[in-house]
Amino acid sequence: MSSAPVALVDVLNSLLEAELNSIFRFMGEGSPYLSRATAEVRKPLQEMVLASRQAAADLVRAIDFVGGVPTPRSRPQPEEQYLAFLSLKFLLPKLVEEKKLLIRRYENALRATSGAPPEVLAVIDEHLSTHRAHLQVLERAAAEVIAASK
Repeated sequence: MSSAPVALVDVLNSLLEAELNSIFRFMGEGSPYLSRATAEVRKPLQEMVLASRQAAADLVRAIDFVGGVPTPRSRPQPEEQYLAFLSLKFLLPKLVEEKKLLIRRYENALRATSGAPPEVLAVIDEHLSTHRAHLQVLERAAAEVIAASK
């Protein structure tokens, strides 16, 4: 394509920014949350971290595909400094809320990009489905952790 559709590139960059600034980036290999979590919770969280990285890579490719330039911005989030001190019981509801926010962003992106190339729509739709599946896992894990602490 000779000129990138600006609105589409903006939407894709917004999704890329959301993925890169997501709280899930704190859930990497050395994360204290993963070491404290049960295997039933740890494995899905690890998969979500990898899926978030993959989504970011896919979004960069989609932006390139339409002729745009990936320009995500990093947002300083002062509350993140306290995340390392939260227990999994308190962190899981934050992860649930973060997933819901990502889902809303992807749903809005689908509505805003209805005329986009099918390859781009497929990327957005695929990651929306993944986030919805992750939300179900997180909600179950949060319920189990809360029930176990009573």
